[in-house]
Amino acid sequence: MAARAFAAAERERILTQVGVLVPAPAAPVDRGGRWGRLWGPIRDGRAWAAALYALVLLLVCTLFFAVVAALASAAVAAVAFAVVGRDSVVAGWTGLAWPATVTLALAGALVALWSAAAVAQYGSFLVVRTAHALLGPSVAQEAEARALAAEQEARVAEAAAHTARERAVVLTESRTAAVSAADTERRRIERDLHDGAQQRLVALGVELGVARRLADKDPEHAVAALELAHREIKETLGELRDLVRGIHPAVLADRGLDAALSALAGRSPVPVEVEVEGDLTPAGSAAQAAAYFVVAEALTNVAKHAGAGTARVRAAIVPDADPPRLRVTVSDDGRGGAAASPGSGLEGLRGRVAALDGTFELDSPPGAGTRLTVEVPCAS
Repeated sequence: MAARAFAAAERERILTQVGVLVPAPAAPVDRGGRWGRLWGPIRDGRAWAAALYALVLLLVCTLFFAVVAALASAAVAAVAFAVVGRDSVVAGWTGLAWPATVTLALAGALVALWSAAAVAQYGSFLVVRTAHALLGPSVAQEAEARALAAEQEARVAEAAAHTARERAVVLTESRTAAVSAADTERRRIERDLHDGAQQRLVALGVELGVARRLADKDPEHAVAALELAHREIKETLGELRDLVRGIHPAVLADRGLDAALSALAGRSPVPVEVEVEGDLTPAGSAAQAAAYFVVAEALTNVAKHAGAGTARVRAAIVPDADPPRLRVTVSDDGRGGAAASPGSGLEGLRGRVAALDGTFELDSPPGAGTRLTVEVPCAS
């Protein structure tokens, strides 16, 4: 037990004086029971190694202290000889002139001092190496520690590989959903153009042809045909505006997401409260477009299916996330029970958000309203 305490103090001394950290060995295993606790310190091999270290330290320090002291004494004697010697004595001992003798003595003092410092440093090096061998973990403990570290690294690598595989699966699904959503959107645009604007343009051509034929014979019917054609033109322009708004709304590009959300709320038959926290301009155009279409689809569902009296839209940038994310929340006080079923508008929104590496969360318990939360990276 005393050896353990001495080893801890010696490791702290080496760290303080030399700046070298000697790792502490593992604590002895408590085998339990009275006899186990009694014989545990005696069976502690690292404590015996610390006792051996004390003996080696005594021998090394004594030897090196003697050598350093002898060299330092020689240096002091050389300096004293050069300072207090007499010409007669110097001439009798060395046969050299006084200046040469002083120079030689001072050079010898410097060599002795340098040798003393070098021997002391080498002694410290031996002490540190001995401390690593006898005060640190044993070879078996070091091997076990390396094995545990390798096992931990293997677990971390396996977890990273598993995360990468899951990420690859998610990205594959997101890409498939994005391609499907894009194809669905393209078909919708084709259908809207064919069934809406194209038919109205055909009817407009017919009405203009009728007006041209009746212009001379029956001006009144020609005027009526022109008025009908004018209405067809206005309705066609309205349908085209709605179609273009479904692709990318002009207000979003011109005035930003804040104004676009307010425009959606103004067109909703259900009263909508819009709350925008902070500046949304750091969000990229793709992120803002995704947020806009999420809110548009959600408010459409609120008006058609929710039976809600009010709705609320909140938009903010989450700066604590890495990278920062744009969060949009749409909630209502309707009947709830909404679900993103395959082929539904909400499922298409889920695919659009997933393609941007975002999250899509739908909370709609029956009878308790619906809450839709979407987060997309601002850099999307």
